[in-house]
Amino acid sequence: MLKILKYSFYDLMRSRWSYVYFLFYLLLGLVLLFLNQDLSKAVITLMNIIIILVPLIATIFGVMYFYNSREFTELLLAQPLKRSSIFLGQFFGVAGSLTLSLVLGLGLPFIMYGLVKSDVILNFSLLILTGAFLTFIFTGLAFNIALSNENRIKGFGYAVLLWLFMAVIYDGLFLLSLIVFEEYPLDSFSLAATVLNPIDLSRILILLKLDISALLGYTGAVFKKFLGTQLGFLISGGVLLLWTLLPIWRLTAKARKKDF
Repeated sequence: MLKILKYSFYDLMRSRWSYVYFLFYLLLGLVLLFLNQDLSKAVITLMNIIIILVPLIATIFGVMYFYNSREFTELLLAQPLKRSSIFLGQFFGVAGSLTLSLVLGLGLPFIMYGLVKSDVILNFSLLILTGAFLTFIFTGLAFNIALSNENRIKGFGYAVLLWLFMAVIYDGLFLLSLIVFEEYPLDSFSLAATVLNPIDLSRILILLKLDISALLGYTGAVFKKFLGTQLGFLISGGVLLLWTLLPIWRLTAKARKKDF
């Protein structure tokens, strides 16, 4: 698996899209740190961009790489190699390269501005960590979609629909349900609905860490009561880890039964 991981990783790192992805975050970090004297506002701006952009890029890159390397994958399947090693190596190569571009692209500006020893580094570290989780989660979901659909058009369509649902439609349905059932106690429902969407969970964790949960109104008080504690952060981290592991488990299970 390590050899396949290294090949996939270096193959993507040589791609111009990886450089574009890296340069985008590098320039974004430099501009935000140059224009914002309040570092917390810079982190909030980065959060709003990362929460939407990282899942989209991970989903599109994952589907593109799987379909473009299909002939190479079939060649590997003809060799005496475990199927799980092949697909897991490709998955970790794609997710690892995207995560490295994200970490370096945003990390270098903070290092250049000498912010490593400031208090904002904890908030920034949480931002990078949630970005890495979202990268692995949506890359895994993209691999599952591509593996389940031979037709590339369907695969791309389902991938974009998945991102659109998680990033936009889910929030609309969530808010609509809160308005319709506002007369009922919705504490447990709000927590459960947040846990079921890794994008929402990542956003809530960052907002709570920045101590601006008041912007969330009623739900902010609920999240502050549960997720604002140390146990709440540990549980939230465990949920994000579970979101990461489930697509990997399904990917290996699907690959064993898939007829190529």
